Amino acid sequence: MWQQIFLGILGLCSGIIIASGVAGLLIGLSIVPRYAGITHTADHISLYEDMCFLGIFLGNLVCLFRLPLPLGTPFLILLGVFSGIFLGGWILALAEVADMFPVFTRRIRLTQGLPLIILFIALGKLTGTLFYYYFGWQ
Repeated sequence: MWQQIFLGILGLCSGIIIASGVAGLLIGLSIVPRYAGITHTADHISLYEDMCFLGIFLGNLVCLFRLPLPLGTPFLILLGVFSGIFLGGWILALAEVADMFPVFTRRIRLTQGLPLIILFIALGKLTGTLFYYYFGWQ
């Protein structure tokens, strides 16, 4: 029993550390400040940062302890939308930091159609994810 308690506390502490690191990376990549600037709500940036930390921490808890969330299909749809926004923000921030798209478009001399290419990248990611979870490919 003590071993289970110790492992639970260790997992919880690890989740807090990971959540802090991810929240710090979100802030360091300017994802949170950029969203606050776009929505003209920069006075609530501390709330955004706290909610990022809380979401990552709760996600770690659900994954670590395999907590069931029997909230139905509407919650699953909402979770999918917010997860997609989160993942899209990460992908765009990392691509911007790495300057991947400007370098790539200059090398292949692409002058038109970049929004369409980004759309197809997102659709390919969506299709791959759906295949992975629908067919159980690993």
